[in-house]
Amino acid sequence: MREKIAEALKQALKSQDKRRLSTIRLIQAAIKDRDVANRGAGKDPVSDEDILAVLAKMIKQRVESARVYEEAGRLELAEQEREEIVVIKGFLPQPLEEEAVKRACQQVISDVGADGLRDMGKCMNALKEKYPGKMDFGQASGIVRGMLR
Repeated sequence: MREKIAEALKQALKSQDKRRLSTIRLIQAAIKDRDVANRGAGKDPVSDEDILAVLAKMIKQRVESARVYEEAGRLELAEQEREEIVVIKGFLPQPLEEEAVKRACQQVISDVGADGLRDMGKCMNALKEKYPGKMDFGQASGIVRGMLR
């Protein structure tokens, strides 16, 4: 992942794509922050799964920011956030199709031994661990909730 991001940074520099360049630099800074936090906690350097989690968190932040900007009437800032989302999503693997998400949810429910809504957290944690950056966890949450009822 790090090499892919570094290569994308070089391409953005060559093409003088300012939005893409600044977004990739933000990605690298977030990964570096996670590296420093891990080092301070005595953990291993950031893995590809950790990078996927960082990217997913960045997307979630930008979706929320875009919504807030729209509500405040700052459409140019909302559009900027959406452009950054597109760049960040380019580094994530293709998301699972809805049928694959349903199968994964069913599998996790049986693996965890969930038998009611009180086991929802266990199921979601297992999904986040198994499929970082590969599915929309908001969608998965609704599917798991429906299966546990």
